[in-house]
Amino acid sequence: MLTHNLGYPRIGSKRELKKVSEEYWSGKTTSKNLIQVAKNIRSQNWLLQKDIGIDLIPSNDFSLYDQVLDMSLMVGAIPKRFETLLSEKFSYLDVYYAMARGYQKDDHDIKAMEMTKWFDTNYHYIVPEFYEDQEFQLFSTKVIDEFYEAKELGILTKPVLIGPVSYILLGKEKEGNFDKTELLKKLIPVYIEIIEKLEALGVEWIQFDEPFLGLDLSDKEKNAYKEVYLILKSTFPKIKIMIATYFEGVTDNLSLIADDLLINALHIDLVRNPEQLGPVLNKLPDRIQLSLGVVDGRNIWKNEYQESLQLIFNTIKSRDKDTILIAPSCSLLHSPCDLDLEKGENIVLSDIKDWMAFAKQKLNEVVVLKQLALSKEQDEFLIKLENNIQSHTNRRNSKYIQNLKVKDRVSSISHKETHRDNSFKIRKELQEKELRLPFFPTTTIGSFPQTKAVRNWRYKYKKGELSLEEYNDHIKDEIRNAIDWQEKIDLDVLVHGEFERNDMVEYFGEQLEGFAFTKFGWVQSYGSRCVKPPIIYGSVDRLKAMTVDWTVFAQSLTSKLVKGMLTGPITILQWSFVRNDQPRSLTCKEIALAIRDEVKELEENGIKIIQIDEPALREGLPLRSKDWKAYLKWAIEAFKITATVVKNETQIHTHMCYSEFNDIIDDIARMDADVITIECSRSQMELLDAFKDFEYPNDIGPGVYDIHAPRIPNTSEIVDLMHKAQQYIPIRQLWVNPDCGLKTRGWKETEESLKAMVEAAKQLRVEMTQMV
Repeated sequence: MLTHNLGYPRIGSKRELKKVSEEYWSGKTTSKNLIQVAKNIRSQNWLLQKDIGIDLIPSNDFSLYDQVLDMSLMVGAIPKRFETLLSEKFSYLDVYYAMARGYQKDDHDIKAMEMTKWFDTNYHYIVPEFYEDQEFQLFSTKVIDEFYEAKELGILTKPVLIGPVSYILLGKEKEGNFDKTELLKKLIPVYIEIIEKLEALGVEWIQFDEPFLGLDLSDKEKNAYKEVYLILKSTFPKIKIMIATYFEGVTDNLSLIADDLLINALHIDLVRNPEQLGPVLNKLPDRIQLSLGVVDGRNIWKNEYQESLQLIFNTIKSRDKDTILIAPSCSLLHSPCDLDLEKGENIVLSDIKDWMAFAKQKLNEVVVLKQLALSKEQDEFLIKLENNIQSHTNRRNSKYIQNLKVKDRVSSISHKETHRDNSFKIRKELQEKELRLPFFPTTTIGSFPQTKAVRNWRYKYKKGELSLEEYNDHIKDEIRNAIDWQEKIDLDVLVHGEFERNDMVEYFGEQLEGFAFTKFGWVQSYGSRCVKPPIIYGSVDRLKAMTVDWTVFAQSLTSKLVKGMLTGPITILQWSFVRNDQPRSLTCKEIALAIRDEVKELEENGIKIIQIDEPALREGLPLRSKDWKAYLKWAIEAFKITATVVKNETQIHTHMCYSEFNDIIDDIARMDADVITIECSRSQMELLDAFKDFEYPNDIGPGVYDIHAPRIPNTSEIVDLMHKAQQYIPIRQLWVNPDCGLKTRGWKETEESLKAMVEAAKQLRVEMTQMV
């Protein structure tokens, strides 16, 4: 019985990769230093896993930015617009980062590749772009280099590659009407070339990540799987091929896997879908080893050994121990690095910390489970089992878990609390009279750049080096400057800038009961962007106002409208580590009631526009369409709980980013937000295809420029994008805004971009007048 890992966090335990990457982008460090820091992180990760006792340690799970982007570079799938950089002999790193972030320098103005969510996680990947005349070639030897690098340390790793079929399915067809699965014929020779080089270095196992095997597949896609793995296995009979699935069960594709795929091992996620084990054991032939993903790779709760052992023992009854592997459910990319770094009562209450496990601890759990499964009699491991049982007993009996007042309030939610008093048509008339906004009203999504000075004030305040009064005075100065500047460029609806907020979820969690926080619990969201998700361990309750004072202060500085800015319940749920001892829907409603109270108080204090951000609504959608209805019912109900407390005249906004809307457009309309703003610019308004045949009833602001890259848009391209939007949305329903919040951008690019955006809106109004 072997242990293995699917992937380890690559940011470094204290975000070393983030820091050196951003220094490299700003010119403060060299590529040599960047490469060395990356190498240090890789070697630390490999040696740590070796010391813990993992038998099959992954390589090529590290990335400087994104593993899908790495794969595109490896197979030479570089979009045509970057060919000028290649012809001018730009370095590999500069081409790589240009694809991820865009490139705007000297005579170049190249837009970044599209970015979207990795299945139902908060991780973003760079979407491959495919063309009808697409050719592939071995462009980067990253996977080979890193296998050799680990071998030099004395570790024979299991290289991880995105499986050929999943790689193709992750991408988008561009400039042509063709079936992207046809490209596999050209892609497979490059995979073969990569594997030949790995075989020459002595590789024994290769892990192909094929998460699409947990999703609904067409007959053509199923045939593609058959053909691809027939070719790979027949070409490399001595290499052990593992297919890794995760985030869903493989039951619907089990016949395909068991009967038609020539592979040596299958990994299944028994955390997200434990029900699949029975059918898999009945169907999977003995020739295919079975990897049991029993340790949760996506949440931070300690594994319940008794439950995992039951799954392992059930497997042992059906097959030989030598054909079983024990592993986390998925890559530990989605987990923080090391719980041992969390020290002191002021960080996490000690008894709550006893319920938790981060990536390092999860790998220890994998090893302990193997030992318990093989030799239960050993005292060392029996003690660990007893301690584990006691931790879970303590958690179930903890006074922190349940708040009866909150439970009663959730159980008594009425129909009135989930519906506005009047239809949007009536509300819109009243809001137009009340708010007096022009056509194509301009606004931002909420946050403004958080400079080093702002972060430094927060750091000093938390360290006790600044008093609360001094800290608040600094924040007020930032808000004054932001309001003055927004008035100067003539934005229509202003924001206070969110300078007091460390993160759009963490900020609210810090002020709600039932949340705990870590110091080093960082996970990667995209590129160098890391987030520190709150931990929801008990009933959620709002004890006091969270945003009212700052919003009211900002509104007092201007006669223009200032939006109240809130994070919605679904996003707080999705972007937190959520308690796993009650249904997520119940926790979401608890959060919704807390946000509802904040909305009500904002309105009572004169705030006429309130934005309740829900960028994670689509992200939370189950991967199987048969499960959508149940999720959307409670998720949309939770949003409506937050929004229905206001008068008709109060305008409710929501924001969503990186979402494909076509398949849930009816449900988004059911949210009944007065205005929805969405990410559209990287896809060049392609996301608005969802609105082609659906007459969306409310107002919409399609994002007109990409805030996830430093590139500055010009006025004419924003006007062009809004012209595209007008093909789908009536003019009177359109707003003009960026894709997302501006927290991660610099002030110079923010100022230039927003000036171009405001000028574009004014041009559109002139055009509209001329049309009339």
